[in-house]
Amino acid sequence: MYEHIRIMGIKAISIVRVAARPRPRHARFMHNACIDISPSMRRTPPQPQPPSLPSPQLLDELSAFFRLLSEPARLQLLCQLKHGGTMDVASLIEATGFSQSHISRQLGQLQRAGLVACERDGTRLIYTVADPLVEDLCNLVQRRLKQRLEQQLSQLQAV
Repeated sequence: MYEHIRIMGIKAISIVRVAARPRPRHARFMHNACIDISPSMRRTPPQPQPPSLPSPQLLDELSAFFRLLSEPARLQLLCQLKHGGTMDVASLIEATGFSQSHISRQLGQLQRAGLVACERDGTRLIYTVADPLVEDLCNLVQRRLKQRLEQQLSQLQAV
């Protein structure tokens, strides 16, 4: 059974009566009820707070990460590993044309950052992309650059 109560002329609360249980004598005015607040009277959920500004330490870390990715040779090595799967240094030399010392230096920096992993196979070192962030980040940047270039092309064609 529903009983609607009006507060200041607005239907605000509906009370649902439930089956009565035996009550102690001191609670003769108590009743079992579930209160359901009508949707118009419900509180709106709190709005999410805007993200706070990063700390100076976090900004330093972010800057170092993007500096790591700003080197074209490292980006090329990451792309080669992403598309080729696992590769050794000799395969990377053949694919990129870089010297062995240059590749080893760049792969060492990527490995210290946790973006590539290295396994030893006899005398060879086999590298692979260790973090799925690499592929996600490359795809995101490629999509954004493509959108920007398409927008510039459409603006030039309109002229």
